[in-house]
Amino acid sequence: MALQDWLEEIYRDHAPALFRFLIRLTETHDLLQEIFVRLAKSPRLLDGVAAPRSYLFRLAHRLVIDRYRRDETRQRYDDRAYREGESFTSPEPLADDAEWLRKTLATSLDALPPEQKAVVILKVWEEMTFAEIAGVLDISANTAACRYRYALDKLRDELRPLYRDLP
Repeated sequence: MALQDWLEEIYRDHAPALFRFLIRLTETHDLLQEIFVRLAKSPRLLDGVAAPRSYLFRLAHRLVIDRYRRDETRQRYDDRAYREGESFTSPEPLADDAEWLRKTLATSLDALPPEQKAVVILKVWEEMTFAEIAGVLDISANTAACRYRYALDKLRDELRPLYRDLP
């Protein structure tokens, strides 16, 4: 099979799921492109891989972690500026404001460490089991379950003020 045909097949079979994963995890499109550039440069990358989707998710996750590590300092300052800036703004409306709630949930999810965020996304949006998540992220199923539990605890703590303010 020609390289172009092979790449098109891999792209068709796996790009939509990888895109959903990456956009939820990073909100960037360039990591998906980087994965397929790597495949184009090293077409034998998937040779002998029993589960290409799991391998590609693992590659995507590693690229996200690499980016996270590069951007960690900048993000820390951005988060601090956001938190300190909240004291200068009026509270957001609560009643029937779906957009505000969506943003609040997205902000809470973005505040999770990337390892926990990846597990939540794969569990909730990709509907994977902990065993499948373990294969994708190259961790044990118990570690995946623990990261999921810790992430839910953090989300619960972050969103707890919403519980008190709801009618």
